[in-house]
Amino acid sequence: MIPILILAAGASRRMRGQDKLLQVVDGMPLLRRQVVMAQATGHPVCVVLPAADHPRAAVINDLDAPLLVAQNAAQGMSASMRDAVAQLPDCAAFMILLGDLVALSTADLQQVLTARQLHPDYLIWRGATADGKPGHPVIFDARLRGQFADLAGDGGAETIVQAHQGQTCMVPLPDQRARLDLDTPEQWDAWRRSAL
Repeated sequence: MIPILILAAGASRRMRGQDKLLQVVDGMPLLRRQVVMAQATGHPVCVVLPAADHPRAAVINDLDAPLLVAQNAAQGMSASMRDAVAQLPDCAAFMILLGDLVALSTADLQQVLTARQLHPDYLIWRGATADGKPGHPVIFDARLRGQFADLAGDGGAETIVQAHQGQTCMVPLPDQRARLDLDTPEQWDAWRRSAL
């Protein structure tokens, strides 16, 4: 089984007091939607939060998705990844899924998981847009796990990905869903209007 880490430790600063992971998508808070969607792959799901008692925990506390606390979340996405990956059990690989990618589906995650099975010689399997731009989700082989211990800043695992470009399998997903995140109230409003 490939653990799926849903990163949900960010501060939503650009939302001006709102929490983007609590915005309603498909009839439920976005974070809950992401957990349910990821669990439908049949793989175990963990949610990375800045604290166990964070308000986001309330929308998923009835789901079988253990919380991983990123104690250094205020230092940026890289610190959250570093903290979370260090808490994973032994596994052959792990998937990182950003909590705010509103358009990803279970089928998209399954497509990246299947790519790992079909192309086992790579170290990274990465979702991409239909036109080939790198996006999410991303699966990392366990051999890269130690490199997460050195992550810093807000670039996530980009330094690891850049160091292994030749060992990355890009997996095109429909339209722009591999990169579609909404960071401001205006972006949320525009997205909701376009979905009507």
